[in-house]
Amino acid sequence: MDSHTVNKKNPLKEHPSGDKRFKILDATMKRHQYQQDALIEVLHKAQELFGYLENDLLHYIAQSLKLPPSRVYGVATFYHLFSLAPKGAHTCVVCTGTACYVKGAENLLATVEKCAKIHAGETTPNSELSLLTARCLGACGIAPAVVFDGTVCGHQTPELVTEQIQGWLKHGSN
Repeated sequence: MDSHTVNKKNPLKEHPSGDKRFKILDATMKRHQYQQDALIEVLHKAQELFGYLENDLLHYIAQSLKLPPSRVYGVATFYHLFSLAPKGAHTCVVCTGTACYVKGAENLLATVEKCAKIHAGETTPNSELSLLTARCLGACGIAPAVVFDGTVCGHQTPELVTEQIQGWLKHGSN
């Protein structure tokens, strides 16, 4: 069987780009028997492999799992851990859930936007920082909460977030 033979379970041929990451992604889908219920696991693997989920990749997954592209896109945009654009070297996620909002999340977000000169959902032009929001981190007891590079930090103030962001922007990826 050569590399261009059609798989009976998955009607797709080897990806035309020859990118080996697609073989790994295909193996993940095969391990899950191309089950539609495995969408989140497949999206996680795709993001791990490619860094983010671009539209062509979402369409590839939709076709492979025999799902409407709208469903794949909907899942990818619903969860804040999925990214549809390349992320910066650092990520800042401001929780905008009710407890955090009441305790000043809106002010924290505005502070980060002003400091980094970007808006939520954007990455700085030098790809140093991506700013995201989350509907709820589940850290209500330490509100307002911000996630810096995967670490949840509670009881944040505009001064604390400014210090962290300026440190990243001034010193780069250090």
